[in-house]
Amino acid sequence: METFTDTPSIVDLFSGCGGFSLGAELSGFHTLAAIDIDSTLQSGYKKNFPNTKVFEGNVADIQLNDWKVLIGNKRPHGIIGGPPCQGFSRIGKRQKDDPRNDLVHHFYRHVKELRPKFFVMENVQGILDEENIETLTNGIGQISEIYTILGPFVINAADFGAPTNRYRVLVIGYDPKEISSLTIEQFITKKVKKYTTVKDAISDLPAPTKDTKNYNDYSWTPYPSQDKKNLSPYAKKMRTPPPKGIGWPESVKKLKDGFISGLTETKHSEEISLRYKNTPNGKPDLISKSHKLSWDGLSPTLRAGTGSDKGSFQAVRPLHPSEGRVINVREAARLQGFPDWFVFHPTKWHSFRMIGNSVSPLVSLGIMSVIMTAMTQNNQNKVA
Repeated sequence: METFTDTPSIVDLFSGCGGFSLGAELSGFHTLAAIDIDSTLQSGYKKNFPNTKVFEGNVADIQLNDWKVLIGNKRPHGIIGGPPCQGFSRIGKRQKDDPRNDLVHHFYRHVKELRPKFFVMENVQGILDEENIETLTNGIGQISEIYTILGPFVINAADFGAPTNRYRVLVIGYDPKEISSLTIEQFITKKVKKYTTVKDAISDLPAPTKDTKNYNDYSWTPYPSQDKKNLSPYAKKMRTPPPKGIGWPESVKKLKDGFISGLTETKHSEEISLRYKNTPNGKPDLISKSHKLSWDGLSPTLRAGTGSDKGSFQAVRPLHPSEGRVINVREAARLQGFPDWFVFHPTKWHSFRMIGNSVSPLVSLGIMSVIMTAMTQNNQNKVA
């Protein structure tokens, strides 16, 4: 196992498969511990982050003494997390008394108890609605005397280079004694000169592979033979191997050999496939309500569906721009900003849950890089 004694560290609450952690790792942090109650979602985290301690558990049940078992006497530099947002979502059923809403309180409780140098909380826009905002303000109230609070404010993943319109709320707090001054403008300033299109994101990917019904099959598929000079900058970035310390060794080796996972097809009848193919780009299919992507546009927000505890409902998936089918797992991963070495789950349903529930790694990278720079500047000022 790698050692990270001098590396700034974080704890990831409600970690899922690790989109938030990935951006943090790529910006120079090491994740000490990742906690989530859903073991299926966490299965992807364990593979992709072999040097992080992964714990299955309810964040609400963890007490201060438990942290000594989880991370020893280490004080994390930061705490990141996106408390489950289904109770706040503007899509589907909204329940003010959804017990998952209390997890916002527990996020801030852990910040208060562990006293990191900073924290970043992510959630859906619905948390700002009149019937929900009190939950957020009460949570922030626990730590507002300790930290300088930025937000809540809204960001869009497209501004960070992801080929999707995905609006999310962020609250960032930092200890002004330990981190140089930060402003909201540093986080909401567009990080890319031009938006990444669907074509930039997925046009270089292989065709879907047949579903073998083998639930241990990641459907490893070779990249198409093509001139790599014609790849978009985004595609080239997605094909880049991970830095040392992260990545499932098997997936990293496969990538080196020119193979990627997540290409398993979703089989449609000829009638449905034709209907999807004839759906105008940028419009929804009238029956399934699936949005048809446009090559030169952005993807709508990818939805997660539900786990078995909430009925095992599959979310509506976007339609491929030209092929008369829904997108596959790897295409969804590209649209969300996950690199090609990142693996999810052998089954499509769980993979889409992982991707739809995740923070875009590109958003995380953009946010965490700003914080890392401020921490570095503060340390340099102390030395000076």
